Amino acid sequence: MAEAQPEKVIKLVPEYLLKKRKTYQAVKATQAKLALLEKRKYSKGKPLKFKRLEDFLKESHKKHRDETRIRRMQHRPAAPLPPEKNKLAFVVRIREIKGVSPKVMKVIQMLRLRKIFSGSFVRINKTSMTMMKVVEPYVAWGFPNLKSVRELILKRGQAKMGRRTVPLTDNTFIEQHMGKHGIICLEDLIHEIYSVGKSFREANNFLVPFKLSVARHAARDKAGLLKDLGNPGFRGPDINSIIRLLN
Repeated sequence: MAEAQPEKVIKLVPEYLLKKRKTYQAVKATQAKLALLEKRKYSKGKPLKFKRLEDFLKESHKKHRDETRIRRMQHRPAAPLPPEKNKLAFVVRIREIKGVSPKVMKVIQMLRLRKIFSGSFVRINKTSMTMMKVVEPYVAWGFPNLKSVRELILKRGQAKMGRRTVPLTDNTFIEQHMGKHGIICLEDLIHEIYSVGKSFREANNFLVPFKLSVARHAARDKAGLLKDLGNPGFRGPDINSIIRLLN
């Protein structure tokens, strides 16, 4: 017959100790809440950034220069349209836009060039030619060939899907969103952009602006990079060399 095991005795915690623990937990919770409120009070809003007087003068000068340039441009005859065969342009921002005129900033936003070394396709017409003149000191633009258009879309083509961007690697995705415009695959999208077809606006809006890249040493050799990119403004067919450099 097995021996009976002794029953385990559960030690009771004294009531005064339970009250003490409860009080301690309440104090800790109150302290944590006060610390969180204090942290929110100090972290509310963006931290102030110190600006030197030279920066204000530089930005004011740049803004005044832009406004003077745009005002003079309005009194000059409009730029002539390029030959009929050049219906497509590619625009890439190669200069900083800190402190520019509001008119310049508005055109930059319309071209979707909010970040430096970003690029987008533009249909050539009277309105777009005027826009190019407004942002001329900050962008390089010209006429891309079929090879450049194909390489840009194949390598860096992305579409907006909600709040995230999706690489264009699936023709089913393209057909799902652009099938009603007769674009069912990547080749159709490339052809529609290059030929500036009837659905060019929809196809171009389907693509997010191209985020081009620079060499790793560019941050250390900014003067060398700017020399390679050349001066901003109209480049004509030479825009293809910039696309090769940044793609």
